[in-house]
Amino acid sequence: MATSNPNPNLVGRYGLGNRTGGAGPSNSAQTFAPTGGFATNTKSAQRIEAERLERERKTREERERLEQAGQNSLAELSEEQREEITEAFNLFDLDKDQYIDYHELKVAMRALGFDLPKQEILAILQTHGVQSSPPTQATTSKAKQAAQQSYQAPPRLLLSFHTFQTLMAQRILSRDPTEEIIRAFELFDEGGKGRITLQDLRRVARELGEGLQEDELVAMIEEFDMDGDSAISREEFINICLG
Repeated sequence: MATSNPNPNLVGRYGLGNRTGGAGPSNSAQTFAPTGGFATNTKSAQRIEAERLERERKTREERERLEQAGQNSLAELSEEQREEITEAFNLFDLDKDQYIDYHELKVAMRALGFDLPKQEILAILQTHGVQSSPPTQATTSKAKQAAQQSYQAPPRLLLSFHTFQTLMAQRILSRDPTEEIIRAFELFDEGGKGRITLQDLRRVARELGEGLQEDELVAMIEEFDMDGDSAISREEFINICLG
């Protein structure tokens, strides 16, 4: 007696008896198998966002810490030192907007005796700077607008006057006193001879408007000239200033 075929509805629905391996309903189980890709992508996005927020928090806290330290340092400076910082900033803030860019910061720091390499200047701006505002269309020519649309240059970083004050205050307070003395010596020592002569004293007295007599200048040389060469060497000058 012949065996009856399975129920055709069951064959079509569950793939019973389909042993040929063809593409048919038998592959439906694979079609609906969950992959978990959506959940994984969501977790990755959340982790990236959490890491970004954590970096921003640490950066903000570091800025606040440096700001407080700078305020304390600024309070420790003498009035003359604070004026020196202000004068250096104002001298190179060419557009008088209370912000300076990379080149202005470099020369302003050099005027205060800090000749830093490019990477250190950039690091200061990256840590403490703010992005400059792009020019408005009203003040930008059509040619520049077209160029800006084709190429967007990264915004400049600027340092505010207040931040410059606090950073320079910290550097001045941490500077070796001997470096300050050497800077003063170099102002006297015209031409980098390594010694201060009577002629140097005459020039400085004239530039400062000091009405010193010739015999007074000679007496200054004689008092501090330890080796009898009629000049004051760098070592002698340092010893004078350090007492």
